[in-house]
Amino acid sequence: MAFKNYLLVCGGTACESNQGIALYQNLQRELKYQGADAECQLVKTGCFGFCEAGPIVKVLPDETFYVKVKPEDAAEIVAEHVLKGRPVSRLLHGADEQQPVRAAPELDFYQKQVRIVLRNCGVIDPDSIQEYIARDGYAALEKVLFEMQPQDVIRELELSGLRGRGGAGFPTWRKWLFSQQVANPVKYVVCNADEGDPGAYMDRSTLEGDPHSILEAMIIAGRTVGASQGYIYIRAEYPLAIQRLERAITQARELGLLGADILGSGFAFEIEIRLGAGAFVCGEETALLASIEGKRGMPVPRPPFPAVKGLWGKPTVINNVETLANIPVIILKGGAWFSQIGTGTSKGTKVFALTGKVRHSGLIEVPMGTTLREIIFEIGGGIKDGKAFKAAQTGGPSGGVIPPEFLDTPIDYENLQKIGSIMGSGGLIVMDEDDCIVDVAKFYLQFTVDESCGKCAPCRVGGRTLYNLLEKITRGLGVTEDIQKLKDISLAMQRASLCGLGQTAPNPVMSTLRYFMPEYEAHINERHCPAAKCKELIQYLISESACVGCTACARACPVDAIRGERKKVHVIDQALCIKCGRCYEVCKFGAVSRG
Repeated sequence: MAFKNYLLVCGGTACESNQGIALYQNLQRELKYQGADAECQLVKTGCFGFCEAGPIVKVLPDETFYVKVKPEDAAEIVAEHVLKGRPVSRLLHGADEQQPVRAAPELDFYQKQVRIVLRNCGVIDPDSIQEYIARDGYAALEKVLFEMQPQDVIRELELSGLRGRGGAGFPTWRKWLFSQQVANPVKYVVCNADEGDPGAYMDRSTLEGDPHSILEAMIIAGRTVGASQGYIYIRAEYPLAIQRLERAITQARELGLLGADILGSGFAFEIEIRLGAGAFVCGEETALLASIEGKRGMPVPRPPFPAVKGLWGKPTVINNVETLANIPVIILKGGAWFSQIGTGTSKGTKVFALTGKVRHSGLIEVPMGTTLREIIFEIGGGIKDGKAFKAAQTGGPSGGVIPPEFLDTPIDYENLQKIGSIMGSGGLIVMDEDDCIVDVAKFYLQFTVDESCGKCAPCRVGGRTLYNLLEKITRGLGVTEDIQKLKDISLAMQRASLCGLGQTAPNPVMSTLRYFMPEYEAHINERHCPAAKCKELIQYLISESACVGCTACARACPVDAIRGERKKVHVIDQALCIKCGRCYEVCKFGAVSRG
């Protein structure tokens, strides 16, 4: 049945947690109440990516894009747009700035994006296998089963240049080839969906919006390497993704796309879900495998690598969600097509979770080689509140902090490594002039210290020592010798830690020392935090010449640290002050200074 209009409602976690469920229900009710349900179909999709502007409603076929939609807006959308064809202007992006943008493709946020991994997110109902099939879903699997030999698949992956998107960037074709060449009747395929980086939600959104693409890729991998069993290792904190994966597995099995004799080809493959307990270290492949086996998630030395000896000692292909999502497209369009996107050594696209002090945060997918400037200032709309850009952090806790002089560096594996960072799984956090670099490094060290499995001393002891030194510096107790200690311990951790977590944990420290040494020196030599973030190094003072005695600061102070009569100069008792900054925020006369 053809409909006049289609209402696509974001059903990702971010929008659903922001009244998105109530919005969907209200639209459903209004369509029926106003008699529009016969000419308009309501579809709950996955994430549109423009998360900062959610909940989002998109109207097809005219591509009208409504942002920050509330449940109470449902009646007007149906009455005006669906029934009368008149867009609701106040819900368009930019309407509050008198610069409304009606159609999604016209938004700067989408202009430079190329969606391969996210091709179906925000387009189809992830709970409908029919909608996935309508978008060429499982066509790649059919091609692999009936038109290609395993070596043909390997050849296309090699031609594509696809590298692992989980962080290491290892060539996907080579990993599959290793497993394929091992003579063993039992092999496994594992999807690593244990996404643990702070601020990262790329894999979660892909699974929520397009679960069948991961199933299809895993079956293709099984066929190629000779495996008959797959596991999806996913964080238990992703209930919506788990729910949609479970439904997708059931649907695929019902249609003969999973299980015994897939599509009559004689090939059998099963997929099971395994829930992780939230340990960041289980993102490391050997720790992940140990967790699937029911053991404590701790890494083991390599070689042998999992591709040769992995799960229960059998050859195991492990790819993360983003890597797998590329596979069906590469099979259908060809490795040569894919290799035309990106740079010489980093092919295809990369999905980033763009967060932090950027105007338009969200989930984006751009060609490899796109610069930080393009991502932050064109796609992301620049820095919030007119502040100055200070740094960007890529690669999560294992990545580095990138200063302004590298804004025009094309983002790929090699370039990021040259400037002291890594691609990682795709977290990209933007910082402005109000962020303290030393405090940022301390935040990431605290995370990795908490998440360390404790198996090896370089990570267990080194990480804690680094954190303690940074804590000492941010409290105004640092000494010049601490800088060299930070460098020495970081180098030891990089060289001696057992797994990638410990080896890369010092990256935030090393990169900030490299590019922001003056800020460390200010903390140590001047007992001053330039960004006024470190409380022990902040002092709030009231200017005698500017204070008018309005008492606003005294009334806002939560600990009664400010004394003074009305219309007379006030004074802050430094012994009582807890450095909360409320006096600074409420003063309308600029009488309170922070330094």
